[in-house]
Amino acid sequence: MLLISVFVSGMTSLAVELAASRLLGNVFGASNLVWANIIGLILLYLAVGYYVGGRWVDRSPSERTFYQLLCWAALTVALIPAVARPILLWAARAVETFDAPVAGGSFLATMLLFVAPTILLGCVSPFAIRLTAHSLAGVGGSAGRIYAISTLGSLIGTFVPVLLLIPAIGTARTYLFFAALLLAVALVGLWRADRRRAMLYLWMPLALLGLAWGLGRGPIKPAPDGFTLKYERESAYNFIQVVEGSDGTRYLLLNEGQGLHSVYNPKNLVTGGTWDYFVAAPFFNAPPFLPADVKSLGLVGLAAGTIAKQYTAVFGPITIDGIEIDPDIVQAGRDYFAMNEPNLHVIVEDGRWALAHSPNRYSVVGVDAYRLPYIPPQLTTVEFFRQVRDHLAERGVLVINVGRTPTDRRLIEAMAHTLLAVFPSVHVMDVPDTFNSIIVATVQPTRPGNLFANLATLPPDAHPFLRYALQLGAESLQPTVVSAGPVFTDDVAPVEQLTNSIVINFVLGEGLKYLK
Repeated sequence: MLLISVFVSGMTSLAVELAASRLLGNVFGASNLVWANIIGLILLYLAVGYYVGGRWVDRSPSERTFYQLLCWAALTVALIPAVARPILLWAARAVETFDAPVAGGSFLATMLLFVAPTILLGCVSPFAIRLTAHSLAGVGGSAGRIYAISTLGSLIGTFVPVLLLIPAIGTARTYLFFAALLLAVALVGLWRADRRRAMLYLWMPLALLGLAWGLGRGPIKPAPDGFTLKYERESAYNFIQVVEGSDGTRYLLLNEGQGLHSVYNPKNLVTGGTWDYFVAAPFFNAPPFLPADVKSLGLVGLAAGTIAKQYTAVFGPITIDGIEIDPDIVQAGRDYFAMNEPNLHVIVEDGRWALAHSPNRYSVVGVDAYRLPYIPPQLTTVEFFRQVRDHLAERGVLVINVGRTPTDRRLIEAMAHTLLAVFPSVHVMDVPDTFNSIIVATVQPTRPGNLFANLATLPPDAHPFLRYALQLGAESLQPTVVSAGPVFTDDVAPVEQLTNSIVINFVLGEGLKYLK
């Protein structure tokens, strides 16, 4: 029974850590900075647990103490989502309003919830080693066996929450699942060691049932003010919400909900956001460039299909390959965003891998997978952009949505520098009243004036939305400024370091002006 307890506690330790990333990611996102804080503090708590457990077992080397320790570890694991919920709801408002002190304080407050369960779980291995070592000569073998069994449990605890439990039952119930499993093992062990003492802990399963009932009530996170929550789900990759405004427009929110990832209004193609500019991208080609010259679109970051819907409306049933890594986002697109265009071929796969293995060449490749501060580094490098160019037609273009702040354009400049190592021309359009710019790179040498020329020569039967999009692009053109730093490569792409700096500078400085 003791070795089973070690296995389950090892499994629970990793499950707690991985579920912590989703618990916090719903509010703070899943950047490397968040991950580093989670991993660092969990390791600190485990180190304390190893030390405390060693001292504790020397004073009370009994199975009764060991199984009581596990009971309390299980209960504190179960309490994490219940106590975290009000803190995280408070934090969500702070993140929405760029209130850095409150957001930072709530993050630390949430991480304090992991102190007790992680320290108690850290005590397990020293206890088990002492209890299974019957002589000094056997300590080495006992320690090796315990750590091997615990690590095997941790291996299971790495995959089961992410691949099975969180998508199926959610983060809160994932905590309760592992707490219940650990508590069951602990109570069986305690019953065998001391039945009278075990009777005193029979209230704990009832407490877990109460927590399960309470955590199942209401949404995980309420919709922003003025919106109605239509759908909510935790997938293997994201926390997904679909919300609807008073005018019937639907929006796709992911994780902390700071960015809009798709917009849909059945009565209007115009979104007023970044998506509208993607239609203008191919018209940076030298005139005359006509709507009929757009034959196909490859889209990395399909989300719920806003760009695919606009391209289909403007250019007709052209071939569209939409790549999206999260199948639950695809399903939300079909259920809530009418993502049912017959010319849209959905590919559920990693964007870079899918594009590299595509047999097609496209008139346009769109990349809409960047959202400050969560930019996949593998989609920013020279090597990736060479793959894109290999999949573009003779007059093909690449169009990317890139984040910035009103005064900090370092990411735009770094991306332009990297793109110019692959493409002859790069153009930038700023989206007004947002923190976004649209970057267009062309296979052929081009100039900004081409956009104006193609707008002037649009055929009379061109779709009105196309004329609108080209007008937007022409009015928002910016000079292409190139970074003085190195280009991003697969070997060195410090994208997250740069984006963290941009976000922190904004929140601590410039962002305060937006609150006044």
